[in-house]
Amino acid sequence: MTKQTPPGPGIGPAIIVHSLDHARAALAAAAALGRPVTLLSAPGAAEYAGVAWFGKIVTLAAAEWPDAAYHGVIDCADRPGLVLAALRHGMTHVRFTGPKVAAEKLSAIAKEMGAELVSGRLSALDLRAAADPHAACRGWLKARSRNKNPKGARHGA
Repeated sequence: MTKQTPPGPGIGPAIIVHSLDHARAALAAAAALGRPVTLLSAPGAAEYAGVAWFGKIVTLAAAEWPDAAYHGVIDCADRPGLVLAALRHGMTHVRFTGPKVAAEKLSAIAKEMGAELVSGRLSALDLRAAADPHAACRGWLKARSRNKNPKGARHGA
């Protein structure tokens, strides 16, 4: 049984995943280090890749690493309609970077559905160009346990 953490404050170190292999690497590192991790889609991925795609890679990777504690967060950019679609799809953590007024309304809807809207700046490791995603994830999670803003952090909007 996987340990997707329930909605609430305290999202763990974030790693931007672009593929199933990236999600596997992040969860393998999390399990090996006994650290929770946030699997974050690339910015705007809900629009160009789809909510179902992201949900599927998170589910498949989590099945291989049942001891890993994680959040899966789909990034819907500034598109309220995509946030609603992600919530209808069952996503429990959804990122929105649009106007504050819209974020407040979407947050209330998410809460009613047992989910959490994530907004604001996030520090994350982006695996897009990682030559060795496994080593990058291990290093990132180790650094995050020692330092709140490790070298190489990518800050989302």
